[in-house]
Amino acid sequence: TVHHLNNSRSQRVLWLLEELGLPYEVKRYQRDAKTMLAPPELRQIHPLGKSPVIADQGKTIAETGAIIEYLLERYGNGRLIPPPGSDERLRYTYWLHYAEGSAMTPLLLRLLFTRIPMSAPGLMRPLLKGVFRRADARIVEPSLKAHLALWEAELTKSEWFAGSQFTAADIMMGYGVQWAAAMGLLANSPNLRAYHERLSSRPALKKALAAT
Repeated sequence: TVHHLNNSRSQRVLWLLEELGLPYEVKRYQRDAKTMLAPPELRQIHPLGKSPVIADQGKTIAETGAIIEYLLERYGNGRLIPPPGSDERLRYTYWLHYAEGSAMTPLLLRLLFTRIPMSAPGLMRPLLKGVFRRADARIVEPSLKAHLALWEAELTKSEWFAGSQFTAADIMMGYGVQWAAAMGLLANSPNLRAYHERLSSRPALKKALAAT
């Protein structure tokens, strides 16, 4: 059972389940339209009231990376993960954890710096727009450029982030690349644009998006 919050990281869990061909049930939760916060009902599933969370075999597992590792260990049978001890496995481990540990921070900041001024009272909005625009230029933009350059360079080595085969690291990284594409950040990154197209064409991702 996937406890799915709209516009959340649980999309990646559904995507993995589709790639593995595993049956699942989706329980849907909607964010507050004004605050964009998760509803209190999610706290009945996990104390932090966040998504994704899954329930399986009497266990409740939270955090995207932990869920991905659990599902692959229990049901993957060696799929979507490179062999232990290989160079691809080392790349896989790095990108699997980097995707949530480092990559999402500048993307989230860009989203927040855009949304906060828009939610301010009318008279305050122009002032806040100026403040956040300067903060974005000094803090967020340089970080985003550095991360995007890292992604672009990595994809000169191979078609996927962990080598020649699609893995769960691409599911983790793919979410951030989707964000970057939606924000119009891939104009100067041909490898990332091609990668985004490859991801978007995967039937499992299409099914996961349809299930949300």
